[in-house]
Amino acid sequence: MAAQRHRAQLAIKRAVDVVVAAVALLLLSPLMAVIAAAILLTMGPPVLFRHRRLGLAGREFTLLKFRTMRGRPPAHGVPLDDEQRITRLGRVLRLVTFEELTELVNVLRGDLSLVGPRPLLPEYREFYTPEQWRRHEMPPGMAGPALAAGRNALSWEDKFAADVAYVDHWSLWLDAKIMLKTIPVVLFNSGRAA
Repeated sequence: MAAQRHRAQLAIKRAVDVVVAAVALLLLSPLMAVIAAAILLTMGPPVLFRHRRLGLAGREFTLLKFRTMRGRPPAHGVPLDDEQRITRLGRVLRLVTFEELTELVNVLRGDLSLVGPRPLLPEYREFYTPEQWRRHEMPPGMAGPALAAGRNALSWEDKFAADVAYVDHWSLWLDAKIMLKTIPVVLFNSGRAA
């Protein structure tokens, strides 16, 4: 009975993801078009940054973000670091978290959920403990327990512990609480790394 209730809640979670992502993309499409045009004018193509990440059960997928940095041409033979490559527009997009709006497409595709552990790079795969790997038992999310706690305010160990606790105690109500906690973090840019 509990397993059936859990499956029903997961189906509702997916339905909420699809409806909210579709409506958000529709409402935000004018803003996203302006951002895309600004990126083309200031940096040239491509508009999107594509990055491989680990998803549900450790399957890889391509995460989409608006591009915030120039390419990596060398300066006097030395490649520029990320801080030198980020553009003025890129800083603004990151400040207001607009570079992540394209992740709504990942939500529609089923790669991401609105809420879940943030997806990490495949290169980290070999460093997980078996307990930490359990974070992949739920779909990754645009917002998650670590983000709600203040983005990069937690240590890696605390982030993994929060993600596993999310997996163990997940409910639709927990998703709603995380979303509500995430809003002020995003609005006030708390705990954000550059």
